[in-house]
Amino acid sequence: MSLGDFDYELPVAAIAQAPPPTRDGARLLVVDRGRGTLDDRRLIELPALLRRGDCLVVNDSRVIPARVLAEDATRRPVELLFLEEETPSRWRALVRPGRRCRAGVTLSAGGCQLTVVGVRDDGARVIERADGAIADLLAAHGLPPLPPYIARHAKPASEDWERYQTVYARTPGSVAAPTAGLHLSETLLARLRAQGVEIHALTLHVGPATFRPITVEDVEAHVLPPERAIVPAATAVAVNAARAQGRRVVAVGTTVTRTLESAAAEDGRVHALDGMASLYIRPGHRFRVVDALLTNFHLPRSSLLVLVSAFAGRERILGAYRHAVAAGYRFYSYGDATLLT
Repeated sequence: MSLGDFDYELPVAAIAQAPPPTRDGARLLVVDRGRGTLDDRRLIELPALLRRGDCLVVNDSRVIPARVLAEDATRRPVELLFLEEETPSRWRALVRPGRRCRAGVTLSAGGCQLTVVGVRDDGARVIERADGAIADLLAAHGLPPLPPYIARHAKPASEDWERYQTVYARTPGSVAAPTAGLHLSETLLARLRAQGVEIHALTLHVGPATFRPITVEDVEAHVLPPERAIVPAATAVAVNAARAQGRRVVAVGTTVTRTLESAAAEDGRVHALDGMASLYIRPGHRFRVVDALLTNFHLPRSSLLVLVSAFAGRERILGAYRHAVAAGYRFYSYGDATLLT
């Protein structure tokens, strides 16, 4: 498969720069794989689109304030995106601009001294704080890690602290939001439960693997790094019961899809997981667990677009995206959603 097979034209104006006024106020494009139809709906209508007994699975990872604005020794700005702790005082981070952040360079942020002590093969820097824990720096001076296609990503607005986080976020660890879940308000979740939809949680900490573009021409040759994931035993039991009883498993987002499919055995039974979600889902994958997928519109040439194409068919997905562009849908993290049934 060629990378160009997963490309599409998107006007810059279609990229959402702010969330809708209410969490559940987005539009929803329903893509019916069986009938081959597209239906323009609203997210608020989700209870009418799901069935009693559906098993809805969400990702409860909490986004950390991972973005820090720093300066180098010449007072020039450097942007840090802290990814993962190695020790309390030493974290891996993406830096911009990278050319000014070679090993040995010192930076200052929030009154703290930071040193680049190493460069990883993937380009990430190892950042060490001389006088304390980096988590304390993030708590005091970190910003929501908005994606770069949101123009104010370096200076988030006050609303981003709330809206770039799901209402059910629990376990800190993500450096990007599991964005499909941003649409689910407490009121909408209560309506789903009242209708008889089960709601269960797992955790996948979203790292750079999720949002890095594919850079090789052969999609099959792309290497998708594993991500930290937890499937609680209770969630595995609930998912397996739904499958055994012929009820649908509905994944909220590609992160949930990757985690459930990674935790599934050949027979489709999901096992409790406390480790890594390592599966790279691409066309040809046999989905063992997920029956329906609520997800946002994804970037061209990305592993997420490859995943939804594997689930619903590449031509069907690209056709749905063309329809969405023509119909004025809003794209990406703060944009509208699709329901692939």
